[in-house]
Amino acid sequence: MAETFPTLPPVRIGTRRSNLAVVQAEGIRDSLKKIAPDRSYEIETLRTLGDRDQLTALYDFGAKSLWTTELEEKLVSGEIDVIVHCLKDMPTTLPDTCELAAIPPRDDPWDALIVKSGLNYTSLKDLPEGAVVGTSSVRRSAQLRRLYPYLRFANIRGNVETRLAKLDNPDSEYTCMVMSTAGLDRVGLKYRINQYLRSKDGGIFYAVGQGALGLEIRKGDKKMQELLEQLADNKSTLACLAERSLMRTLEGGCSVPIGVETEWIQSDNLKMTALVVSVDGSESVEDSLEARVQTVYEATALGKEMAARLIKAGAEAILKDININRPSKS
Repeated sequence: MAETFPTLPPVRIGTRRSNLAVVQAEGIRDSLKKIAPDRSYEIETLRTLGDRDQLTALYDFGAKSLWTTELEEKLVSGEIDVIVHCLKDMPTTLPDTCELAAIPPRDDPWDALIVKSGLNYTSLKDLPEGAVVGTSSVRRSAQLRRLYPYLRFANIRGNVETRLAKLDNPDSEYTCMVMSTAGLDRVGLKYRINQYLRSKDGGIFYAVGQGALGLEIRKGDKKMQELLEQLADNKSTLACLAERSLMRTLEGGCSVPIGVETEWIQSDNLKMTALVVSVDGSESVEDSLEARVQTVYEATALGKEMAARLIKAGAEAILKDININRPSKS
């Protein structure tokens, strides 16, 4: 009689229910199939608080974990084994029961300008006075107010396709909107980009972790850690951990106007430039720092040092004012 071996249980992958989130989870599943073809994989989707409330501006939520809490509950209870997040949506401090297992290779971190269908503007500088920019990100609107004070800004929420539909509606007030390049690219809508908003070209600094995915597991799940770390990219991981250390030290959430840019200089030197802006764009603090980064400890230290320099230059007062004036949410 032939010897039989126990079948490994499926790897259950949790994610949000939006098309972009599912596409991202499918990409991780496909990568795992290549390195562990003997396993089976299941994707479970969930509508999170941020998905259910499509009206409230992100800024008004404060530091709530809009995209993660319900998924983490399923992770801790054992209903799923790994969560695929947009890293920029992951709080920089995770619950004691969870940990960040891996950061795969990062995609384009920059923001992009998308103009309403039928309009001929091709860049921010082409927009007329009073043009309405749709964005739910205070980081984006604060930086753009600083650079283009004659523009107007209006909240726009929803998944990628929903926001594009709102933008293109002839009756909507929006002239254009700003979204992440990576998100548009992943769902096949890169062709809608009119301008890449890179900081050196009249654009803005991106969000901490933008363009990267974060794979979250139960703390101490060594088998899942060993599986997922095969997907990790060292340079992307170190750069993103430096950015997350910066934000954690500044105690900023995804709804606080902290912009960042990290760039590898030569092989082991990481240059970080960071910016903190008041909501109305009238005050800002910016600085750059370069250091040798080969370990998680060195990446974390770089983020902390950058935060200390920004605080010394006045960032703390800007962030304190933002939190004092934020609408209260229960």
